[in-house]
Amino acid sequence: MRLVFHLFVVASALAAGACATSTAVFVPGNGVALPVVVNRVRPYYTQEALASQIEGSVLLNCVVRADGTVGDVQVARSLDSAHGLDTQAIQAVRQWSFKAGTKGGKPVAVRVPVEITFTLQ
Repeated sequence: MRLVFHLFVVASALAAGACATSTAVFVPGNGVALPVVVNRVRPYYTQEALASQIEGSVLLNCVVRADGTVGDVQVARSLDSAHGLDTQAIQAVRQWSFKAGTKGGKPVAVRVPVEITFTLQ
């Protein structure tokens, strides 16, 4: 069984919020540029999920900080909380690095959706 893994940042805007440090968090559009992935860490397919042949996508809402690191990550659409794929997706994305999003040419925190797809082949 071969594991095929797909990652991509979804370019749709989500509601803005505030991160723990009270710094403004923006959404893409209206002069706010999307962050660009520089380094991705692949999540693990848990043995339980493999045995259950679970496939599909986890949709995460992520805050990419002005320094390009990932801050708050929340599950917007779950794939599998019982066998650990949601958790694996969160742990992987928290290790990603980005070229920060910008507003007016300056780096800012941007909330972006990230979809991680788990596929068995």
